[in-house]
Formats: sequence, C-alpha cells, structure tokens
Amino acid sequence: MVDADQTFVIVGGGLAGAKAAETLRTEGFTGRVILICDERDHPYERPPLSKGYLLGKEERDSVFVHEPAWYARNDIELHLGETVDAIDRTAKTVRFGEDGTAVRYDKLLLATGAEPRRLDIPETDLAGVHHLRRLAHAERLKGVLATLGRDNGHLVIAGAGWIGLEVAAAAREYGAEVTVVEPSSTPLYSVLGPELGNLFAELHREHGVRFHFGARLTEIVGQDGMVLAARTDDGEEHPAHDVLAAVGAAPRVALAEAAGLELADRAHGGGIAVDGQLRTSDPDIYAAGDVASFHHALFGNRLRVEHWANALNGGPAAARAMLGRQVTYDRVPYFFSDQYDLGMEYSGWAPPGSYDEVVIRGDAGKREFIAFWVKQGRVLAGMNVNVWDVTEPIQALIRSGAQVDTEALADPHVPLVSLVP
Repeated sequence: MVDADQTFVIVGGGLAGAKAAETLRTEGFTGRVILICDERDHPYERPPLSKGYLLGKEERDSVFVHEPAWYARNDIELHLGETVDAIDRTAKTVRFGEDGTAVRYDKLLLATGAEPRRLDIPETDLAGVHHLRRLAHAERLKGVLATLGRDNGHLVIAGAGWIGLEVAAAAREYGAEVTVVEPSSTPLYSVLGPELGNLFAELHREHGVRFHFGARLTEIVGQDGMVLAARTDDGEEHPAHDVLAAVGAAPRVALAEAAGLELADRAHGGGIAVDGQLRTSDPDIYAAGDVASFHHALFGNRLRVEHWANALNGGPAAARAMLGRQVTYDRVPYFFSDQYDLGMEYSGWAPPGSYDEVVIRGDAGKREFIAFWVKQGRVLAGMNVNVWDVTEPIQALIRSGAQVDTEALADPHVPLVSLVP
C-alpha cells in the first residue's frame, strides 16, 4: 500500500499530537492525516499557562503550536471540539463527534494527555475552585489572580508541585495573598527530595508565600456559592477567596483501556504501556506524550513523563515509527521552571530513595548552582539553577553512566565536559 492510500489518525490536540502531524508531512507522508482534538482551541503548548501567559507577559496567540492556517496548508484534517468515543481494533476504526462518525485508520496515535486530579472533598463545585490544565483554565485563572491582587484577596493552593509553585509565584506578582497546603515536608518532594525542596520553600517564603506542610485539605467552606475558607486535616482553617487544586494529573487512558490496550501499573505512573518505538500492545496503535509509559533503558525502569520536552520529542518519534522508520525513544527526561527571578532546568530521573547523595556545584545560597543526584558515583539527574548552557554536558554525564569524581563534580573550576568519558 502506498502512502497516498493510507490514513493516519491522531487523537489529542496537544503538543505531541500537533508535532506528530507536522513530522508526518516533513517526513514525506502523502496519505490522509486526521487530527482530532476535544478542545475548540487549536493545538497549543502548556508551559505558558502557568508561566508567561498567566502572568500577562505573553499574548494568547503565542501559545499555539502552529498558526491556524497551517493545518489546511499542510492538508491536515483538523477536528476541533470533537471527542473520540471508541476504538474498534478489529475494524481499525475510531468513532468520534456528536454524530458518531467512524473513520478507518492504518495507523493510530493516542496523544490524549492527562487531566487534573480532583480534590475528593466537600464543596469543590464552588465557583472559586480552580484547576489549571487547559487554556480556558488559564484564561479564567488569570482574571482571578488580577482580582485577588487588586482586592488583597487570598488564594489557597492544594499541592506544592511545579504547577502549584508556579501559580503561587504568579499570584504573588499580582499581589494576592497565598497559602500552599502540602502533605509532604517540603515542596517538590517526589521530584527533588528534601535537599532541594527546602530551597524552593525559602524562595517562596521570601516572596510572602505561607506554607502549611504535613497537611491535606479536607473541606472548602463556602456561602452563597462563594469560597470563604479552606480546612485541613490537622484542624487548621485558612482564609480563602479562591482555591487551586494542584494535586497532580492522571493519564487519560479510558479510551485505550476500553479498547483493551495494555496499561502500565500505577506504581510506574499508569498510562498506556508502549515499547521503545512508542508502540502499544496493538502493532498499529502508538502512544506519545503525557499518556505514554515507556521502558527507559538508561534508568532501567518504566517512566511516564508529564513534561513539555517529552511531548515535543515523543510526538515526532511516534510519527516516524508509524512510518516504519527505526526509532528508539530514550530521551533523557527534561523540564524547566521559572519562579520570580529563579530559572531552572532539570535533566534525568532521581526520585527519593534512588540516590546516595546530592552534590552541589556553585553557590546554593545565591541560587546560582548545579545540583547532581548521584548513586555510587554515577549521575542520575542534574538541575541547573540560574546557570545556563549546561544541559548538554549534564545529559551526557547521565547517559554515560560512568563513575565520576564527586569532588571534581562539585568544583566549578573543573569544566563539566571534562568529566564526560
């Protein structure tokens, strides 16, 4: 079968899906490409939703992956505001839209992403309770933060992960009062561990954020449809005009599960299980982005990565695999964050318990340093804080798997590239 006779369907209108569609065309695929998005907005990138766009420093149009006319110009059949209801693997069809349109596929890519986890407590249906995942959420939250800042209002954030901290920073820049409730002992505990989590706690405290660690929200107090306060499981009550639920995201696997595709277990983040070519248990169905769980040979574990770079690189990798190209998806996980005057980049994977020590190169007190998570002399992860142009050697150190001299690793006068075998 020649390309022109084939139909490739992509489900999911985020960065992974849009970049997959782009790659199919740049790689010369001449067949039919159908991109189905359950949002009415054109495919967009998510980092600005908690960073530049939320702060009012970036225009709305800047978040889109491509200009709207690009899709027609590249003969991409774009369906906005349409939900895929079912996959029939035997007939090789997907059914979508209000009229139940069925379209046959030769190859199918699931880039369905993730959705915010909900707070399982009373009064979460109040107008002042928010999530941040979609462009519409960011548009609404942007207005809320501006109002809170103008009126000296209070925002309570459930969760001190990346989204919670970035929104806390934005809220303080607007002038709102902010309290963050987090069950762990530090922010970002599951990613950075306690050593570096404390640094972010101090950063936010310096900017007026209040933390309540070791607690969870148990109730949102409201009256006449409005939020008045938030209560925690240790009996504390925090004044609040708005509450942000930033307690993580769950992979959107319902479609894959109903189709009988293999899923990863919850211990490894859930998601759709894929191989090194991002292929699912069905050889004609692939998955990429937040929803895909792949075995990473470098770390010897199955990972599901919920970050921009994974969508940016995973979508194109899946597209090439769909075209029959030889693909091995083993990118070192990477993400970045901007909070106040702190910018950082993180490469690798080193959850608490996986490393022996954290080696600091530079001045952590001035927040100009690189942190390395090390096990038996091998670098598992590195985070550069207000130090730039070092991602490549950090990732090379991680990839090498070589033992390094930790004294040299900590010495800013020893070039990082000299430590890479």
